[in-house]
Amino acid sequence: MCGIVGAVAQRDVVPILIEGLRKLEYRGYDSAGLALLNGGLSRVRAVGRVADLQARATEVAAHAPSGIAHTRWATHGGVTEDNAHPHASSGQGEEICVVHNGIIENHEELRQQLRAKGYEFHSQTDTEVIAHLLHAQVVAGLPLFEAVQKVVAGLTGAYAIAVISRSQPDTVVGSRRGSPLLLGVGMQGSGKGENFLASDTSALLQVTRHVAYLEEGDVVEIRSGGYRIVDERGQPVQRAVVESQLSADAVELGNHDHYMQKEIFEQPGAIANTLEMVMGASSLNSGLFGAEAEEVFQRTQQVLILACGTSYHSGLVAKYWLEALAGVPCSVEIASEYRYRDSVALANTLLVTISQSGETADTLAALQHAKSMGLRDTLSICNVPESALIRQSKLRFLTRAGPEIGVASTKAFTTQLAALFLLTLVLAKQRARLSEAREKDILNSLRHLPAAMHKVLECEPAVRHWAKRFATKHHTLFLGRGVHFPIAMEGALKLKEITYIHAEAYAAGELKHGPLALVDHDMPVVVVAPNDALIEKLKSNLQEVRARGGELFVFADQDAEIEPGDGINIINLGDHAGLLSPILHVVPLQLLSYHAALARGTDVDKPRNLAKSVTVE
Repeated sequence: MCGIVGAVAQRDVVPILIEGLRKLEYRGYDSAGLALLNGGLSRVRAVGRVADLQARATEVAAHAPSGIAHTRWATHGGVTEDNAHPHASSGQGEEICVVHNGIIENHEELRQQLRAKGYEFHSQTDTEVIAHLLHAQVVAGLPLFEAVQKVVAGLTGAYAIAVISRSQPDTVVGSRRGSPLLLGVGMQGSGKGENFLASDTSALLQVTRHVAYLEEGDVVEIRSGGYRIVDERGQPVQRAVVESQLSADAVELGNHDHYMQKEIFEQPGAIANTLEMVMGASSLNSGLFGAEAEEVFQRTQQVLILACGTSYHSGLVAKYWLEALAGVPCSVEIASEYRYRDSVALANTLLVTISQSGETADTLAALQHAKSMGLRDTLSICNVPESALIRQSKLRFLTRAGPEIGVASTKAFTTQLAALFLLTLVLAKQRARLSEAREKDILNSLRHLPAAMHKVLECEPAVRHWAKRFATKHHTLFLGRGVHFPIAMEGALKLKEITYIHAEAYAAGELKHGPLALVDHDMPVVVVAPNDALIEKLKSNLQEVRARGGELFVFADQDAEIEPGDGINIINLGDHAGLLSPILHVVPLQLLSYHAALARGTDVDKPRNLAKSVTVE
């Protein structure tokens, strides 16, 4: 959720911190702040976006060789300057500032203890207790590095923190548990030593491509001349420094107006990159999912998929594929629900977790819960190779969508579908349900998929025209059948996320069991209409809507033979794509949401109340 940047250098780090926050603004944008060490310790905070903080910093001529910075997505307390990070604790000649991502679950207990010691609180946040706890340790004589080690041992919950102290002007200390934090290794020697901390690699591409990913419980100290790391037991450790493959251009807008638009149109390339390993192959093999995959898949008797939000919808599509094509029973559960209910762990279950960021707190916790019940055959599908989810799974498949900045997920979703389709094919082949001829046909279809997606994107002008008619609407229904019902769900989620129009999705056959009561002339009904085995059933559902005065907006295959007419608006997407149809039919739904949001004047990339990477429960 929130974003952290820290820097120690032999130059002014304020521009580095501000630019880093700008790259992380998609993670949190209620407020932002800096804490700087330059002869003393000073703070600059602002409610609103990073641009507001930058204006405030310019106004006060902020500059310093070391500091920490933060963008906030509120969890405790309203959006006020008092609640904005960094939070401070001062007294007895010492001052501490801290920035924090995550939630400290025992903050109320710690707050009572600190008040009993005379500490006063000026915010409603859980973070302020960390500042006071650290202050108490430092004034008692502990160096900041050791103080952080002692304090984090008493915290319950998830956190990534970065801390500075007035008494140690060339030092920033960080730690993480349950929330990402990485070390950026900068230039050394020739009087140019500098090092960095951040919650996301993209924040540091401006200064370094060399990063080390901190493990659970690690504490790191950075100085201009070097760094040191200890693990959760306090033992010195080395974490591998790797060169990030992330391109700086990949996190820039280029010629697009918004990141969401850019990412929608990047989908053909993202799909091609994700499928690269099979594009030239004559057959599929389990090694796509890891060295142990063949052994695991041989004993797999059922699949359990755990995910949240858009990733959950990709799992629902996969359920149809896995059961129909591979003949493997599949259950799909919302991760935040699964971890808190009594469930039955069946032997020989392949546990699949799906996450764009690989740091989704509910999905990580659900994975640990499933492991505790004995489910050891784990596969993670994720877009971030260094993420916690990937590191905690036996098997993995990396989607290659590239950075996704827009809060409403687009290319991450379609690449997840591509990965899940490959999983289906591999399991089908292992169970002798995929003939050699059928395998070749499907591989040819996969090779054609990026071109087919380019063709679908050509519908944007027609979708833009439709979207203007949604600008004044308050409610929308989305309908789909079979494997396209989860696609309708995803379309409704996108519309809700960025237009704030209330939208719900239903299996079209459910209309007559209640939702039909909502239909009138002011309730647009968006329909996913592929020319599949259920098309005639779907046409009957469309007539039910028209008979009640509802207006239909139908995304149909060219050969579905649905004619436009009074109250029936049609956009034809091309020929039916068979099993791959869901990957194509979601694209115009993304475009509809994007252009409807533009028509309503909402913030497309940073919708209210939402953050990109949900790293808290």
